[in-house]
Amino acid sequence: MLTPAQHVLVAGVAVLAGAANAFAGGGMLLVFPALIGMGVPSLTANATSTVALWPGALSSVFGYRSELANAKQWVLHFAVPSVLGGLVGGVLLTLTPQSRFDQIVPWLVAFATTLFVAQRPVLDLLRRRVGYHAPHAGDITLKKPPLAFVVFHFFIAIYGGYFGGGAGLIMLAALSLMGLTNIHQMNGLKLLFAATFNFVAIGAFVAKGLVDWNIGLTMGVGAIAGGLGASRLAQKVPQSWVRASIGFIGFGSASWLYYQQHGRG
Repeated sequence: MLTPAQHVLVAGVAVLAGAANAFAGGGMLLVFPALIGMGVPSLTANATSTVALWPGALSSVFGYRSELANAKQWVLHFAVPSVLGGLVGGVLLTLTPQSRFDQIVPWLVAFATTLFVAQRPVLDLLRRRVGYHAPHAGDITLKKPPLAFVVFHFFIAIYGGYFGGGAGLIMLAALSLMGLTNIHQMNGLKLLFAATFNFVAIGAFVAKGLVDWNIGLTMGVGAIAGGLGASRLAQKVPQSWVRASIGFIGFGSASWLYYQQHGRG
């Protein structure tokens, strides 16, 4: 049970996380370690962070309505692996013993931070390869997506439902390899798939009783406020600063979590 002062601190971190997601992503790397640092069990921290940040992630999908409308067939084909993978990932988390999850948390945070730091150069590479506005960007989505990538997406969704940090970058890379040439359409599909598998995973978390709703509501309000406020600061705060700060915090958190598990023995 958090104290009132800790709730204020959680709300502040959530504001920063919501703003970070609006700028560059990586909000999970702020709120998840913060909750653990306040004494929230890692399983509860993971589930609660996912619930609190999900509404903001869903709202981002609506900004890509037109791009998604041109990719209906792909949305339908990837819906099943998104749902099944999110369910498997969510259930796996609920079946993971607290002590075991504590052991792997530092590695999950380090992996997610590495993907987050790599996101900018990878996206720059993708943009140079496909461009922002390829003349036939929507044509490829009129065909069925390759089955191998649909299966691969199932495993991405499992990871996304279990923890999820950095899953978006993996999805963007896969979509590029499948031949998509419109970065806006790729972003829309990525956000929709992530919102889908996280929503299903949340169902498993709620059924297991892993979500701390008092903390989740506080964080949810803060994240929404941060996301709304970020739109006014977007032109004033360089994304490179945001990315560098989150990367520093992410690797620092992973080191601290590792020390908590191994350094005091």
